[in-house]
Amino acid sequence: MEKRVPEFKGLLRSHMIELPKVIRDATGIVIFGKRIKSLVFSTDVAVIRNTNADAVIAVYPFTPQPRITEALLLASDIPVFCGVGGSITTGKRVINLALDAEFKGAMGVVVNSSIGNDVIAGMRETIDLPILVTVVSEKDDIDGRIAAGATILNVSGAKETANIVRHIRSKYPDVPIIATGGPTDESIRETIIAGANAITYTPQSTSDILNEIMIKHRKRYED
Repeated sequence: MEKRVPEFKGLLRSHMIELPKVIRDATGIVIFGKRIKSLVFSTDVAVIRNTNADAVIAVYPFTPQPRITEALLLASDIPVFCGVGGSITTGKRVINLALDAEFKGAMGVVVNSSIGNDVIAGMRETIDLPILVTVVSEKDDIDGRIAAGATILNVSGAKETANIVRHIRSKYPDVPIIATGGPTDESIRETIIAGANAITYTPQSTSDILNEIMIKHRKRYED
């Protein structure tokens, strides 16, 4: 028997970024009692406030700053996984940023693939949050990451993502995996079948969405 789920969108918030429904086929990862299947990849507070994703993964290409972390957490009404460094920002600073993110209310912290295993171990000794370690290749030191204290592997390998997930899953059947799913239902489904427990989705930028709206407005005067 098909389950019917009642839904209320309201009028003012009916226009929002809805993630592909195929993501619901993932098993999800239960963190602090909440099941996370979908994560929106964004630091745009307007996007974060207008999406049906289960959580936010907020990573940006600059030195992580506590003020940015605070702003994202204040704006979001869903859990946030905050980037705390790993490339330009390393060592004790990453550990301090992770601790600050925990104090501010983040659900987890994210480090990139160039982070040292010693730093992951230091974070594990310091914080009580999930540590998401980014994996970009099958050649990454997966064994070392897990041994150092990585909680979740965050796979981001572009077109090779599903293959990387499959490779990890064959050796580690129980390790939690979040992965980028790509732009189509087919690519997302392939990533889930490969073994990803949750999917990160990159939405359109607010400028692209606004451009589409403005095109519709202009067409009213062309008809």
